[in-house]
Amino acid sequence: MPGPGVAAYLILSVILFATGAFGVLIRRSPLIVLLALEIMLNAGNLALIAFARQTGTGSGQIFALTVMVVAAAEAVVGLGLIVAVSRRRVDLDVDKLTTLHG
Repeated sequence: MPGPGVAAYLILSVILFATGAFGVLIRRSPLIVLLALEIMLNAGNLALIAFARQTGTGSGQIFALTVMVVAAAEAVVGLGLIVAVSRRRVDLDVDKLTTLHG
């Protein structure tokens, strides 16, 4: 049994990416924006894995692993910034966070 085709994975990837983009554009909480970005990166990973499955090579999986490393680093930096801003008792609104003062 071969399983679902590549088109099904790409449709799911587009749905996930659109959900993440909607979350980034609509929400104002930095934590929700960070989570929406993670959803978008995972949608890209799903598309890379789907294309790697179609071509039968491992290059898509290697790129997906690289994207996972970048996503982990982005999450660490983003969460660190969110914690630093929340410790200063600043309102966590994305529109109001224009500059970071020391």
